[in-house]
Amino acid sequence: MSGTNSGTLVHRFLHWEHAQPDAVYLTEPTPDGRVVDYTWRQVGDEARRMAGWLESLQLPPGSAISIVGKNSAHWIIADLAIWFAGHVSVPLYPTISADTAKYVFEHCNVRVVLAGKLDGKTDAWDEIRKVMPPNARLVGLPMSPQTPDASPWSDIVAGAAPLEEVHLPSPDALATIIYTSGSTGRPKGVMHSFGTIFAYATESGAFCDFTPADRVLSYLPLAHTAERSFVEANSLCHGFHVFFNDSLATFVQDLLRARPTVFISMPRLWTKFYQGICAKLADEQQALLHTDAPEAGPLKRQILTMLGLDSTRIAFTGSAPLPEQITNWYRALGLELLDVYGMTENFSYSHYSRPGLVRLGYSGQAMPGVECRIAENGEILLKSPTMMLGYYCQPELTDDSLTEDGFFRTGDRGELDEIGRLKITGRVKEIFKTSKGKYVAPAPIENRLSHPKVEAVCVTGPAFTQPFALMMLSAAAQSDLDTAETREALRAELRTLLEEVNATLEEHEKLGFIVVVKDSWRIESGFLTPTMKIRRGSIEERYLTAARAWAELGQAVILEDEALQAQH
Repeated sequence: MSGTNSGTLVHRFLHWEHAQPDAVYLTEPTPDGRVVDYTWRQVGDEARRMAGWLESLQLPPGSAISIVGKNSAHWIIADLAIWFAGHVSVPLYPTISADTAKYVFEHCNVRVVLAGKLDGKTDAWDEIRKVMPPNARLVGLPMSPQTPDASPWSDIVAGAAPLEEVHLPSPDALATIIYTSGSTGRPKGVMHSFGTIFAYATESGAFCDFTPADRVLSYLPLAHTAERSFVEANSLCHGFHVFFNDSLATFVQDLLRARPTVFISMPRLWTKFYQGICAKLADEQQALLHTDAPEAGPLKRQILTMLGLDSTRIAFTGSAPLPEQITNWYRALGLELLDVYGMTENFSYSHYSRPGLVRLGYSGQAMPGVECRIAENGEILLKSPTMMLGYYCQPELTDDSLTEDGFFRTGDRGELDEIGRLKITGRVKEIFKTSKGKYVAPAPIENRLSHPKVEAVCVTGPAFTQPFALMMLSAAAQSDLDTAETREALRAELRTLLEEVNATLEEHEKLGFIVVVKDSWRIESGFLTPTMKIRRGSIEERYLTAARAWAELGQAVILEDEALQAQH
């Protein structure tokens, strides 16, 4: 079969379909408890049939076709079908607001909407449906809600002839438009070519040394570049097995089924794993983990097996630093967490920590082909073989995002150490001014406030005399609010943390107080991005109005629910 390495994921899929047709490519648990396998041959057959149907619509070449849904086997099969038919995929988060969905549909003239795994309860499908373009065709993938005007995928696949000659794209052709989940304003449509995606997959594959024997679990949103690159691009390029997670309730079970050889997660989940295991371990067992005693080995293996990570040879973390004690705990188990840095515009390909060279708080060194420099204002500027073609239909915005010599302005502030490891120190635009006229960069302070009981932190305080911190407790720590005794103990712990952190800060950065918020910050409520980063604007809008009253209390640690009761 020619074209094995012809520079696109379509060519690579055809290679694996030919080389290992009966190997299982995708494994998916369904809400009714079944587990379904799809071989490379089956995936190819379904994708070709859907591509044949898409071709019958006689759309203009390169039409925008949207995929809306949670991660599923058919999400990836649908993406392949779009490419096989010579079109461009436009993924949408299932929790996207109707207003944003309407904007995207109109902005890139979406012709077909492929509705995937949705339930109308934990997603925004009922609202998204109302803003669909009037002339767009709607296809219901397996596990999509029953919608009268949708053509069921299963019916189409049963009745359509497979497309004989799939469209073989050139590397410079547009493959996808990924609308960024910007924390403010309208999302931007980031255009990626087949070549930029393939450049990611070849370099990432070399770093991870992927083979068809590898296994990964897909659970972070496929609509986001991190999962699209790590799971979809890598699996299509390197031919390995992808397992899916059905829901939060089945996460542990799905992870144990997959037993991934390579695993990527966000700090919040690494923290939850840590808290869950620590709750089950006696103090002497915890101490044993950090020794070389003969009985420590079996205990470490037992813990990794309980987590489903006993086969994991590479583990990645990203988006925010992890507390040192948690990083060291995993290292004691034999799992070195590699911090990575990337963004939608460079298809998540920028800096990776190298095994044995991990420096806490740093995101590793530049990947092959990546050039990085720090501007005078501290902004990280990048060039990369995976750089986007530009922002869709926004040439001025594309021009503004580049320096005169073609470096991309990331909007992140950072610094490089003596061997080129990158430390993210915040966002260029996140800096705020106190009432004393002093500037405060919140991210470095937030990173220092890491604590096992705290899941998310937001440092704020524009126009206040001193900044302050909003803290959301982890689910496990919520029980600390149950009694007067545990509340006081929590207060004391956070007071100590506040004192320790303030001792490391400059006078104008010292925190006036900490507030433990009563609400849980979620993606659905708009307080977190789909990749679990805080949406600073939304959080400030919700809490700043109450902050004057908190400041007047004169307390170091304030529990929001108590403060509210006191007001009433």
